[in-house]
Amino acid sequence: MGPILASLGLAFARWDLLTPPEFVGLANFRALWADPEFWRALRHTFGFLLGYIPLVMLCGLGAALALNARIPGRGFFRAVYFLPVVTAWVAVALVWKWLLNPGYGLVNHLLGLAGVAGPAWLFDPGWAMPAVVLTSVWKDIGFVMAILLAGLQNIPREYYEAAAIDGAGGAARLRYVTLPLLAPALYFALTVSLINSFQVFDQVYVMTGGGPAGATTVLVERIVKNAFSYSQMGYAAAMSWFLFALIFLSSWALTRL
Repeated sequence: MGPILASLGLAFARWDLLTPPEFVGLANFRALWADPEFWRALRHTFGFLLGYIPLVMLCGLGAALALNARIPGRGFFRAVYFLPVVTAWVAVALVWKWLLNPGYGLVNHLLGLAGVAGPAWLFDPGWAMPAVVLTSVWKDIGFVMAILLAGLQNIPREYYEAAAIDGAGGAARLRYVTLPLLAPALYFALTVSLINSFQVFDQVYVMTGGGPAGATTVLVERIVKNAFSYSQMGYAAAMSWFLFALIFLSSWALTRL
């Protein structure tokens, strides 16, 4: 509790790490509303969220459904899908930064073999955020898959047998049996993915540093930069508490759906 309370107090102070903290009331929070960089970072954070969550949930669900079937080597494939989850973000981001390099990266090389001119990816403001989103989805599919796979294995087979007897096809069984009974696992995976979206930082810091031209600047990146590059600890703390409130309210809203 000590560090939490200290950061809350710091949000109402001005501190540059060299001089004693000075109480400034709500000045840091008022400064947020007048800071165009804050609003740009907020827009980019929501842009990442809107691209990341649908993709990671759909891909994770698809992988879980595929690997829940009785197929040869499914244990091996489950391990392969989950491996990126336990790999450090710095390592993953460095590998994908190399893969997406427009000059010698494997992705553009493969696109070239198919007769497609690959974009500059991390050096193009229009492609940098989609590249970060796709990298994040690739890493986190295994987590969503594992959660949903556990939920699928708890659904009694008798329900599917009864639905088949009633004439339900594969799509009907998915809609009326699988998805309703999988709702708790879907909710948990969605909540964790939502929180991860708001806290996106490692991949942005390693792959783009917030660039190019600020195209991948996100809230946590601004918090780190204000705290450790500009020595505006109080302002960074205020931004952190805004982010906490955003995560709390979004998670609470999910519980009301």
